[in-house]
Amino acid sequence: MSLEGFDTLAAEARAELELRHAAREEVLKISRLLIQTCSKAIKHIHRRQMDQARSLLGESRGLSQRMRQSASKHPEILYAGYIQDSEKEMVEGYALLAMVEGRPFESAAELGVGVNSWLHGMGEAASEARRWALDDMRNGGLLEAEKMLQIMDGIYDELTTFDFPDGLTGGLRRTCDALRAVIERTRSDLTMTQVQNKLIERLDKSLKDKDVFL
Repeated sequence: MSLEGFDTLAAEARAELELRHAAREEVLKISRLLIQTCSKAIKHIHRRQMDQARSLLGESRGLSQRMRQSASKHPEILYAGYIQDSEKEMVEGYALLAMVEGRPFESAAELGVGVNSWLHGMGEAASEARRWALDDMRNGGLLEAEKMLQIMDGIYDELTTFDFPDGLTGGLRRTCDALRAVIERTRSDLTMTQVQNKLIERLDKSLKDKDVFL
């Protein structure tokens, strides 16, 4: 038994791990920036500042490409979850913008993300749309809120057809369960608002009829 040449082999292994570590740090840095950028974009969407939202989402796509390029030679980093989690936020931003603007959704391939990131991002976009629907209700846009609820319902119905093990979908069932709860709360809020509006209309009509009678 001999240790001859072991130091050379160890140096090669160390050099490889140093490359992996550098790539991992770069991916983590970009993924954090990607999440922050998408979060800002979603805030702009809710503020009806669509130009700013589109600009930030454009930046997010560039960050996603950079992140994947940094991890391209290291599969253990590419599929470790950092990329998938941050790209899910990008999908959410793009999907929410499409929902409020009435445009078709972009596919996973068009966005350059994995299928799981796309599925979870779509589910979270549908959940995030609750806030938009509530704003419509407060502003008297019950028809708009109902249309948004229908879109949320449609996304949920489609996502629940992905009857695969959680190991393949990254726990999509949990995302669907959370979305179902959001949809039910939104439906309840919309129903209550509709009932209240009808009562107010009847009361106004009753008061007007009383004035006419007097």
